[in-house]
Amino acid sequence: MNLPEPPRCSFASDNAAGAHPDVLDAIARANTGHALAYGQDRWTVELEQRFSEMFGQPVSTLLTLNGTGANILALATLLKVGEAVVCTDWSHINDDEAAAPERILGAKLIPVRSENGKMHPDRIHERAEAIGNIHHAQPGVVSITQVTEWGTTYTPDEIGAICDAAHSYGMRVHLDGARLANAVAALGSGIDGLRAMTVDAGVDALSFGGTKNGLLAAEAVIHFSPLDRNFGTHLRKQVNQLSSKMRFVAAQFLAALDGDKWLAWASHANDMAQRLHDGAKGVLGADAGPPPDANSMFPRLDKSVATTLREWCFFWDWNSATDQHRWMTAWDTTENDVDRFLAGVQHVVAEFPQNRN
Repeated sequence: MNLPEPPRCSFASDNAAGAHPDVLDAIARANTGHALAYGQDRWTVELEQRFSEMFGQPVSTLLTLNGTGANILALATLLKVGEAVVCTDWSHINDDEAAAPERILGAKLIPVRSENGKMHPDRIHERAEAIGNIHHAQPGVVSITQVTEWGTTYTPDEIGAICDAAHSYGMRVHLDGARLANAVAALGSGIDGLRAMTVDAGVDALSFGGTKNGLLAAEAVIHFSPLDRNFGTHLRKQVNQLSSKMRFVAAQFLAALDGDKWLAWASHANDMAQRLHDGAKGVLGADAGPPPDANSMFPRLDKSVATTLREWCFFWDWNSATDQHRWMTAWDTTENDVDRFLAGVQHVVAEFPQNRN
């Protein structure tokens, strides 16, 4: 098949994108002279203050190196002995972290049915029946994901309802924000939107993602209630997330937060996903799936179409039971990348028409 030239990027994941030039410049600027290790540097101190300003109150910040480590650290700080974590069946901690939370934390994950990737407060009430039963793991933490693994976003009110339900049983709430920037950008209200879906909604601890939005091995765990610094630092060391040269992690976040660049980068990725969906809808019709909330879409493709396209420009299968796949954009996806990918989709679909009822 004589396919057109593939786009410069893949549509597999925003993880496939490189680091933003501004981030690389910030790392280079921080790479001058000596600075005390393990967070005792001016960049980390400045970033901790910056996060408190962003959220409008004092917060505790623990910088980490990757998303799984950030989630494990956040959960470690929230869990008590004998407690379990309620999460959705599609959550990253349940489905894509190789049971690392259970192995490292020694805590059971209790997956509940999701609806378009989202948790409903009713699922919390159902699992709360185990509280006080000596034979059951005790639900102590609820973990939700924003943006979800199905590309959907919670409204601040939805997160607030989840927090209210969890807190009514004494549970704490963790928000896995690996793609938090995309959710905030989609809401369109800047820092007010960030606060609305986190601290104002009642979230207790947040995994603040950076790596999927132009940073390089840079994540943060944010606590909205006072956290004993020694306790948090020791836990971070125990789960292998204490960076020696932490200034390079902090410098990246400072560059991204400066002038709200992190939101501009995420907004661009969201816009490219919308452009991709608009074009795909003309080729695939209803099989293009619903419009994206953020920076991913989940089209249904016949096997022959998916296989040919994937060999030409890689993307991931997502749900084989429904023939759904994931196309994802990133901070560096261009309009030309999208248009070239759509040209390939149109070419392949013309050769292998979709066989849908």
